[in-house]
Amino acid sequence: MEGTLSIEIQNQIAHLTFGHSAANSLTPEMLSDFCDLIREADANPEVKVIVVQSEGDRTFCAGASLQALQQVDSLESGTDFFMGFANLINSIRCCSKFIIARVQGKVVGGGIGLVAACDYAIATEAAAIRLSELSIGIGPYVIEPAMSRKIGKTAFNQLSLDSAQWRSAAWAHTQGLYAECCTDISALDTQVNALAQRLAGYGSQALQELNTLHWNDTAHWEELLAKNAAITGKLALSEHSQNILKNLHG
Repeated sequence: MEGTLSIEIQNQIAHLTFGHSAANSLTPEMLSDFCDLIREADANPEVKVIVVQSEGDRTFCAGASLQALQQVDSLESGTDFFMGFANLINSIRCCSKFIIARVQGKVVGGGIGLVAACDYAIATEAAAIRLSELSIGIGPYVIEPAMSRKIGKTAFNQLSLDSAQWRSAAWAHTQGLYAECCTDISALDTQVNALAQRLAGYGSQALQELNTLHWNDTAHWEELLAKNAAITGKLALSEHSQNILKNLHG
């Protein structure tokens, strides 16, 4: 299955759904389209809240496409690759409407950055997380600002250093990545729908002003995330990282 993205608007709620056969990983093309759909929903006066969700019931997002990462062969292509998530996070940051993440399963690498960038995340107990970047010779530089903003420096440091281990959804909930943690997908959908409907019932101007307040002091991310993408792109070209990537399958 090639990567898919779609958006459905009903009752002032936009459901943005993505999917890929490789554990819902995101290719550069999908990341670009993801940004376009967020901007499209933001510009639509019929939309008051956005729900980001993925296909299937096992993995929310495995992060950036490993197959695409293995094609990186220059500093320019490496920087462009990691700018995919930088642009996505900045698109969410600049969106004037609140975005809810519906997290039904495991989350890896850049997928955690996506969840952290969303304004409110609701997950199931199966939504364990892992930052795997260090294990392949790079680091979670692009997603760090979004993650540290949500869970703090200490939790981010623990997660980024412990790249071989999974952290439970309960741990992620305790740290603040998830605002709520549900027993199963049915309960998850009940909570997500209830929150989305509640937000859609509030005044548009009040929602936008509160959104602006929540994202105060993040304007420098435009420059910061681009700088961090270049650092990561350079690391991906190192002999150490290239040797690891050649032996990975995904």
